[in-house]
Amino acid sequence: MDVTSDRSSPRNRTREEIFRVMQGGGALTRAHLVEATGLSRSTVNHAVTRLIAEGRVTEGDPAVKGPGSGSGRPAGLLRCVPRRTNSAALDFGHTHVKAAVVDGSGHMIAQRRADLDVDLGAADAMDAAADMLGTLRRDHDVDALSTVVVGIPGPLDSASGLVRSPTILSSWVGLDPRRELEKRLGLRVHIENDAVLGAYGELRRGAGQGYTDFLYVKVSHGIGAGMVLGGEPYRGSLGFAGEIGHTPLPGYTELCRCGRRGCLEAVVSVSSVMAQIAHTHPGLGPGASPRDQPDDPTTRRILNDAGHMLGGVLSVLSNLLNPAALIIGGELGSRGGPLLEGIASAVRRDAQPAIAASLDIVPARLGENAELVGAAALAGTMALRPGGAARR
Repeated sequence: MDVTSDRSSPRNRTREEIFRVMQGGGALTRAHLVEATGLSRSTVNHAVTRLIAEGRVTEGDPAVKGPGSGSGRPAGLLRCVPRRTNSAALDFGHTHVKAAVVDGSGHMIAQRRADLDVDLGAADAMDAAADMLGTLRRDHDVDALSTVVVGIPGPLDSASGLVRSPTILSSWVGLDPRRELEKRLGLRVHIENDAVLGAYGELRRGAGQGYTDFLYVKVSHGIGAGMVLGGEPYRGSLGFAGEIGHTPLPGYTELCRCGRRGCLEAVVSVSSVMAQIAHTHPGLGPGASPRDQPDDPTTRRILNDAGHMLGGVLSVLSNLLNPAALIIGGELGSRGGPLLEGIASAVRRDAQPAIAASLDIVPARLGENAELVGAAALAGTMALRPGGAARR
């Protein structure tokens, strides 16, 4: 994950890959790292030497025998230096805000959620996030925070830091959410698109583990994709990559909040799908959530049809990018079932046969919390860095 300005070179990216392996593997020898990463011994030794010099790794307490240590001196054990610095994570959805305090390893200590209209109430949403984070810090005796990682459900201009799309987050247009939140929190803030954080959460702690190329698709009140290519999240030249929700679907006329008709989001989002289910099940009433959906043939047909429509778009992306997996998340997508079956059926039908045959299509293992888990994991990674510098 490119979160510092010094990671542009392949050598530095390799060092971070080795550090991530160490974070998840406990005490390891250099020989273990060679085996786990497939890198040469000289490459591993150079990276470990740098990590030790940066104070992020220690070496000591020789192992009895490390792989490949032969009859010579036992191999020393490498460990990540524990940091006591806490951090925080915020996840803004279209209809909710989540907040969490995070320990030094990037795991959540506690979290809270508030349901509100984020699209039309930017100031209220940010105020609510600041209030929740303050409550969490008091309740769990969390004093200093090193940084706050934040996900927002729309495109963020990576050059200016401003929200640019009036059709997705109407009351956020022209705002610099990093600066607005830093004023409220008095803390350093790092902003990402929420689907990027969902992909990062699944990469680090969910269904994306073991894949270097996959698409994470958030199917909720909006539709967005986070791409992991070559083991790294991909954002595009301006940070707008993955905005698939407003892809036009030929033959559909549903009005979208962007003002156009027939957008993918207008047909497949939580609001649209639950409205169809409620129409055939009057007892559900308005505002029903996917948790309330019945399990009957009509509901399964609606979900399967929605999956087919989404799968048609994802088959095009699969032909373009040839990912190893499609990980389907969000409030609607992570439930799997008929929606996932419809996606898989359309991809198998429309994608190139060799691509479709090699593609895993699975629900997000982290469910609706993938974005917050991703923000927490990134916050923990940043806390372990010298200076904790963040990518803009």
